[in-house]
Amino acid sequence: MEEKLKFPTEQIELPSKGLPYPLESLLSKGTLEMRYMTAKDEDILTNINFIRQGIVIDKLLQSLIVTPIDYNELLIGDKNALLIAARILGYGKNYEFEYEDPETNIKQNITVDLSLIDSKPIHPELTQGKNEFSLSLPSKVVVTFKLLTHGDEKRIDKEIEGLKRINPNGSYDITTRLKHIITSVNGNREQEDIRKFADSMLVGDSRILRKKYKEIEPDLPLKFNYTTSKGDVVEGVSLPIGVNFLWPDTSL
Repeated sequence: MEEKLKFPTEQIELPSKGLPYPLESLLSKGTLEMRYMTAKDEDILTNINFIRQGIVIDKLLQSLIVTPIDYNELLIGDKNALLIAARILGYGKNYEFEYEDPETNIKQNITVDLSLIDSKPIHPELTQGKNEFSLSLPSKVVVTFKLLTHGDEKRIDKEIEGLKRINPNGSYDITTRLKHIITSVNGNREQEDIRKFADSMLVGDSRILRKKYKEIEPDLPLKFNYTTSKGDVVEGVSLPIGVNFLWPDTSL
């Protein structure tokens, strides 16, 4: 901690405003202190083991965050905001990359001003200290659900990885995520029953729940708009995020 405080820092506002976090958590303040990147941090970005494990960005963000938080408690949208902030503080607001139009296969150079990416408006159901929401599904089943944290995402990835080792041709993304999102079914909080419900969930119920989740989830969307060679504007394209995003000069 003492080493981090020797470097210039900035207060980064979280898209969630800190609302879904427990009141005793420092994350409930809605801001985090983050320091500027140094040459030492570039060592993290070139760590082959981190890159192979897919954890290089998380390792970097953990190094840059000064506020003493549990990184696993971060909501995904808030982590996105920290990622953008790290890039701006390290290399400036303009992100340049080559993008290939999937329809025409024409490549063009894109420049995105990262400082113009805005957080979603706070959903009215987000209130201080609350991370559980109720929803009556079309089937008349009432479920409660929570917003996923970085720790939840790690557990989901690990579970899916294990399932794919058993059956490499299987698809588990949607049902596994539902099992971790849902916290009760008609008041029943037993994990075994929640998992059975997620596996047998009607498509209509699943879509409504996932739509509601996206509406409530605070986020700083990692998206950009671009103009095609025909002059058409395409909106909401996912930003390419990798080591190059945080270290533009890397050849990795």
